[in-house]
Order: sequence, then structure tokens, then C-alpha cells
Amino acid sequence: MYGDQDTIRKILTESGDVWAVVGLSSNQSRAAYGVAAVLQRYGKKIVPVHPKAETVHGEHGYASLEAVPFDVDVVDVFVNSELAGAVADEAVGIGAKAVWFQLGVIDEAACARTRAAGLDMVMDRCPAIEIPRLG
Repeated sequence: MYGDQDTIRKILTESGDVWAVVGLSSNQSRAAYGVAAVLQRYGKKIVPVHPKAETVHGEHGYASLEAVPFDVDVVDVFVNSELAGAVADEAVGIGAKAVWFQLGVIDEAACARTRAAGLDMVMDRCPAIEIPRLG
């Protein structure tokens, strides 16, 4: 797991409430679907980002991060590790404050690039597990 508790707490409490969930679709059997619901319960605005650009949990979807017409605070990444680095680079490009790679999503080089660009970064963790721990 990558991400100290201070960084996790900062992302969950200080980085902002607009979370782009990359890989989120209307497929209820996928982890992204349940995690997005938890984020909503904790007051986060979720932004589905998926090539299908589906509406999920009542929120309009977009085909890419660049297509989102408003500021995104945190980019939560549910794609495989081979694709995650490109998503992290896009997050830097759109001016996000933080990137969160989900459980099993690991790219050390992307993490280093993202942190070097000034963003907070967590890998191989799940906000739906971490946010209830904040108390």
C-alpha cells in the first residue's frame, strides 16, 4: 500500500469534494460503482469518466477527464495499472489536486511524476475503506 495516513486524510478532507471516478460505469457488479456510492454518501460529488460517458448515481458521465467542463479536485482511478499512468498525467494536465489509484493499481513512475507535479498521490488504497476511518 502506498500513501501515508496524513496524505490520505488530506485528500479526503482538504483536497476538495469533486471526484472524477475514472472507469466508473453503470455496471453495478464493478467495484467503482460501489465506491462511488460511498463517496456520495460522504458528501463528494462524483463525476463518472468512462468511454461510454454514462450517467451513474444520477451524475452525468464524460468520455475523458479533458471532457469534464468544470474543475475536478481528485481523480480516483479504476483502470488497470498499465493504463493508470496516462490517467495520472491527464489529472496533472487538468489541474487536479490529487490522484488516487485504487486497490491493485500500482505505477511507481506515475506516482513519482504526479508528486513531482505537486499533486498528492495515493496508490493501492480505497477511499471507501479509508473515509469511514476518519471518524
